[in-house]
Amino acid sequence: MKRIFINKQWCLGCHLCEFNCAFANSGKTSMVTALKDKQVRPRVRVEEHGKDTFAFSCRHCKDPICIKSCISGALHKDNGIVRIDYDKCVGCCTCITVCPYGAIARGDDGVMRKCELCVDNMDGTPYCVSNCPNGAIVFEERD
Repeated sequence: MKRIFINKQWCLGCHLCEFNCAFANSGKTSMVTALKDKQVRPRVRVEEHGKDTFAFSCRHCKDPICIKSCISGALHKDNGIVRIDYDKCVGCCTCITVCPYGAIARGDDGVMRKCELCVDNMDGTPYCVSNCPNGAIVFEERD
């Protein structure tokens, strides 16, 4: 299964992946309308550790502990992608606590949000990948 990987040697720390992620998941047709004067809530995030800068997102684990820990059954796998049923999520934050990658966050509405590889809003390539100016974020299969 294809996943998002970061080539950290190419990451500039520009945070454009965060803006593009937030836009792709906003439901808006204009980035300005989606993000202007609003707190940006991406499902991928950039962190800096010393001179290294890289992005974090859901790893879509083969045996995800977040799914096992979800008390409402909102988390599930769909064709290898860990997805959230927003109608089932009760906002307990258990998935946030158990995720070893810090890939899940609470949305403005109290429901959990995470990277779902843009399956509902893209043509097969996650928006953070297709809009990375330096090619630091790739969508590919690896061992």
